[in-house]
Amino acid sequence: MANPTEIRIPDFFRSGIIIWVVIIIGVLVALLTSIYTVPAESQGVVLRFGKYLKTVEPGLSFKLPFGLERVYVLPVRRQLKQEYGFSTPGGTNPTQFADRRARDIEKSMMTGDLNAAVVEWIVQYRINDPSLYLFKVLDPEGTLRHISESVMRTVVGDRTVDEVITIGRQEIEEEARERLAKLVEKYELGISIDQIQLQNVNPPPPVQASFNEVNQAQQERERMINEANGEYNKEIPRSRGVADQKIQAAEGYALKRVNEAMGDVARFNYRFEEYQKAPEVTRTRLYLETMKEVIPQMGKKIILDEDASQVLPFLQLETGSKGGL
Repeated sequence: MANPTEIRIPDFFRSGIIIWVVIIIGVLVALLTSIYTVPAESQGVVLRFGKYLKTVEPGLSFKLPFGLERVYVLPVRRQLKQEYGFSTPGGTNPTQFADRRARDIEKSMMTGDLNAAVVEWIVQYRINDPSLYLFKVLDPEGTLRHISESVMRTVVGDRTVDEVITIGRQEIEEEARERLAKLVEKYELGISIDQIQLQNVNPPPPVQASFNEVNQAQQERERMINEANGEYNKEIPRSRGVADQKIQAAEGYALKRVNEAMGDVARFNYRFEEYQKAPEVTRTRLYLETMKEVIPQMGKKIILDEDASQVLPFLQLETGSKGGL
């Protein structure tokens, strides 16, 4: 016997509620799966049924729902990087998360003079072609990692250990960047290489202490050479200045003596010409001019006529004592 308080819902009404619930859920799912946002530094690649359809710029966009169209968002306007031989804590690039042994193998290299070196570097790159990046190569970042290591080993293997560790770092970075850019273009990875930076470049740990001592000795040698060159550059110009000063003084003195001699010669020639015109007059004039210069230097003298028989002395009142008479 049926319970009199039980309320029976008609089958058609019950089926109608289910249909509306399904419709509402379907509409919500359609809305959620058809609206997407592309960040400002990225582009969206839209696939329809797994085939490339278009590239979408940043902003709010719509696509076919229920997985009919899929969107891959790629950070094409952001510089990305891969680290080799080390890993920065908190890094977001999944291709860098290798164990310590793998990183040690990655950074251990052989130079051209058969010496070992530990090389750590960074590759900075951008995604410049999203379609190639997604569809041309299965793992573009993994491929980039392998060819970058190959390029770096090739470049390091062409140089001596001194070039790798000290003076050749910039050349290594530039050559490695050029080689890697050509290979990336050849393999159509959809990536452009911005820069390669060498980080820690050292000899292997067992010989690092000895190598540091050699470097310190070389730096001390360079310092002493620079100091000697500094003293040389300071003393040589000063000595040259003193020499030039003395030379100029000597040249000035020589010019003075020559001019004086030429003046004496001109004066003598002039007097000689006058002497030839009137010998007696010129001789008397020269004698008087000479006596005029000589007599004041002789002091006080008394000149007497040869016929004078005696000399009358005069009292020198002006030269008496200070007390006076």
